[in-house]
Amino acid sequence: MYDDIASLYHLIYPNWDEAIKQQADALNDVVTTLMGSAPRSILDVSCGIGTQALGLAALGHTVTASDLSAAAVDRARTEAISRGLEMTFKVADMRQCTEVHGSGFDVVLSADNSLPHLPGEDEVRIALQGLYNCLRTDGIAIVNLRDYREDEDRSSPQMLPYGFRDRGSDRYFVFQTRDWSDDVYDVAMYFVREARAGNPAGVTAGLDRYYAITVERLMSLFQQVGFTNIQRLDGILHQPIVVGRRGAG
Repeated sequence: MYDDIASLYHLIYPNWDEAIKQQADALNDVVTTLMGSAPRSILDVSCGIGTQALGLAALGHTVTASDLSAAAVDRARTEAISRGLEMTFKVADMRQCTEVHGSGFDVVLSADNSLPHLPGEDEVRIALQGLYNCLRTDGIAIVNLRDYREDEDRSSPQMLPYGFRDRGSDRYFVFQTRDWSDDVYDVAMYFVREARAGNPAGVTAGLDRYYAITVERLMSLFQQVGFTNIQRLDGILHQPIVVGRRGAG
């Protein structure tokens, strides 16, 4: 999906620059609380167009950012250059993060409900083991995901409007559709450019699939791969955060 919509993905936010700063400040508070206030080496294994990684780099952290979507990584790299930020970018599958990035990071991050892109629990476990292996002893992993619940509305189809967004002289209507099948659902993102004088209407869209893993089950998988001091943190970002620490063992 993100290869198709990387150029417009920031329009899901009413103000992307504000979202970058707000999310970085919130994540920085978590890192500072758990690890102290010194700048840290941070690996973002699902950086997308850079919403979290750019803000964390602007706060002084040494940030390495990767994503499976080459177009999203290119967008994030371009944004970093335009903001005068020195960052390392790679195209990589989060399930192979150890092979691509090595180990020794203070913090490994996966935000914006990215981990549930993986097709099932076994693949999530593989990714979490990679996050664990990328950390130094006493480092922390931070995963941010939707609060999936068994009693939530899983009727299909669903439409979630983001609203109207301006981009230069163009105006877009942004919305998402969801189609559920048990614990899996397909998401389509639409960016509809309105017709204006001399500029016809247009649609940019992307489709992807999510596995609705619960926060409780994710925390159990954190424990299975070796994390300790596992916590659920609410009220920090718009979705829950799960944090775990790599011990000395």
